[in-house]
Amino acid sequence: MLRFYFDIITQIPLIIYYIVKIRIMMRHPERYTDECRYGVARGMARCVRRGGNIRTEAFGIENLPKEGGYIMYPNHQGKYDAIGIINSHDAPCSIVIDDIRSRMILTTEFTDVIDGIRLDKTDMKNQVRSIKTLADRVKAGGRYILFPEGGYDHNGNNLQEFMPGAFKAALWSKQPIVPVALIDSYKPFEYNSLKRVTTKVYFLKPIPYEEYGSLSTSEIAERVKGLIAETIAANT
Repeated sequence: MLRFYFDIITQIPLIIYYIVKIRIMMRHPERYTDECRYGVARGMARCVRRGGNIRTEAFGIENLPKEGGYIMYPNHQGKYDAIGIINSHDAPCSIVIDDIRSRMILTTEFTDVIDGIRLDKTDMKNQVRSIKTLADRVKAGGRYILFPEGGYDHNGNNLQEFMPGAFKAALWSKQPIVPVALIDSYKPFEYNSLKRVTTKVYFLKPIPYEEYGSLSTSEIAERVKGLIAETIAANT
């Protein structure tokens, strides 16, 4: 956590700048293109990466679909996960985030500027509405990050259970699934050190609806988990 607090303290001027900038933008979000808003989010992500002395290597960028929407399903290791992916993903994309976590200062601005979807884990009806919203947006061409493990707990490069319900959005949207393997993404904000750390993001080959549409959500979850586990094992 040392790096996390160091990053915040040393980046206070930029944090204030981005908070003010985004709050002004969100008064009239229709005036800004997705590319413009995503550019601001990536600017924030770059500040976190540089200020925290973090290096992120991306692999498999060529696997990302050039057209249409898709859902990225990464493993979950820590606070840096979404930042690492967004640092590596050039086209505008967004996230599905726990409602409580999204209400923290800076995180709420980050979520708002990329039109993230908040998921209230205490309200089942809200969760269903959020997943349907996600499916509709992806069907319309949106690109989203959804962590099927739901959370993280000092699990490092070890995978937790992938929740089958997370894959309903893919089935409803009928758009490609992009498994994403994160390696050492827990190190930036879990180690009490300021030494440079390197994280890795692997964008795996998309799974088209034609290949997963006939499977149950449990079977899809196991397939995606297996692909991510193989990638982590081969690169650690």
